[in-house]
Amino acid sequence: MLNKIKVIGLTGGIATGKNSVASFFSEHGVPVIDADQLARAAVLPGSTALGQIISLFGHEVLTREGVLDRKRLGGMVFSDPEKRRKLESILHPEIQKRAEECITQAAQAGHRRVIYMAPLLIETGASNRMDDIWVVTVRPEIQLERLMQRDGISAEQALRIIDSQMPLSEKERYGSVVIDNSGSEAETRMFLETAWTKETGSSNE
Repeated sequence: MLNKIKVIGLTGGIATGKNSVASFFSEHGVPVIDADQLARAAVLPGSTALGQIISLFGHEVLTREGVLDRKRLGGMVFSDPEKRRKLESILHPEIQKRAEECITQAAQAGHRRVIYMAPLLIETGASNRMDDIWVVTVRPEIQLERLMQRDGISAEQALRIIDSQMPLSEKERYGSVVIDNSGSEAETRMFLETAWTKETGSSNE
């Protein structure tokens, strides 16, 4: 608990529908802090983090406009654990600092709960700073199908990405609430309404 505000970590595997779940909380007036958005803000042109990344990986990680090419950088660290570790050592402290600022602002605004959405919440150790963890999951075959459709890639490519991440079955063990997003949007929202009412004691924050 930070500043008398409850921080709920929202995580899950790729293509499980974390954003659609996060939108439920936004609609209920709960601040949602998106770690991916914080990561993008941390590497804007002129930032200290971007300078460190350029020093480490070279100017080829930049687009012609001088913006970080996240896809190219991701390709460079995807199969190189050491490079990924070095990148994380640059990004994660920046993301944590920005997240704490957002949480403090939410507390000062009178919110009692905040959602911190991060795909790698557990892998990076950030889960230790959460008061609670909610995990979004889907059946494996649905995750594969959704990832193929979303990114326009083959089953082989999608499986390679999925296999590089922590298995959903392992992530589920960390969650006090596990949100099965395999069904329809209406089914997921019905589950969330029930879970959030249990969390807050009402249908609102």
